[in-house]
Amino acid sequence: MITPSRFHKYQQVLSHRQPDLRVIAEQVHKPHNIAAIMRTLDAVGGAHLHMVWPWRAQRWPRGSSKGSERFVELHKHTQVDEPVRELQGHGYKVFAAHFSDQAIDFRKVDYREPCAILMGSEKYGVTQESAKLADQHIIIPMQGMVSSLNVSVAASIILQEAHRQRWLAGMYDVCRLSAEEFHYFLFRWTHPIFAAKCDALGLPYPQMDDAANIVAPETWWQTMRQFQADLPVSELSAGKDGLV
Repeated sequence: MITPSRFHKYQQVLSHRQPDLRVIAEQVHKPHNIAAIMRTLDAVGGAHLHMVWPWRAQRWPRGSSKGSERFVELHKHTQVDEPVRELQGHGYKVFAAHFSDQAIDFRKVDYREPCAILMGSEKYGVTQESAKLADQHIIIPMQGMVSSLNVSVAASIILQEAHRQRWLAGMYDVCRLSAEEFHYFLFRWTHPIFAAKCDALGLPYPQMDDAANIVAPETWWQTMRQFQADLPVSELSAGKDGLV
């Protein structure tokens, strides 16, 4: 049973969520890097991580996420053009961390608009395909002997700049989630096992009262009792198809 203080914390966090600040991780293959990116994304109020990977096997974040995989939606894609074109179709700008003649200082772009930060693989960076698809290339100026940063460190620096801009613009002072999105996240965080069962059965999430108790008819409870396959809670980070 969730405590009242924890339930209040969930509501408070969701009231500051920035659903239109996202990360696209292209072929980032080390689980600890994905976990670190997810942790930073949660810390700055982001709600969605798009991961581009062949997905022949599940690769859930481990290590330094500190449980953030429960609070950030992980959208799975096999090709980079899927999330890039989908987000651009919804009015997003895609900023690729990529060295090129067109690249500008990461602090010179406007993160207050709907945007996604595109990060490439640890060894090769973003692919030429994704570089062509991006709206803008950005770089972190380097003053030392090394020419690049670890992908999770670079993502953190860029996300913190996005946080700074949005904070100064007052974008954390108002709830930016729709009522539907707010309930979607709140139910998943509060009742992860029931959410997993609803997802598996294709059922909508029921309402909750002010004490986090589920408000549902007896038929719903009967369905939950009959569904015995308890799905791993980590499945919840997979999110649902498409954009929330």
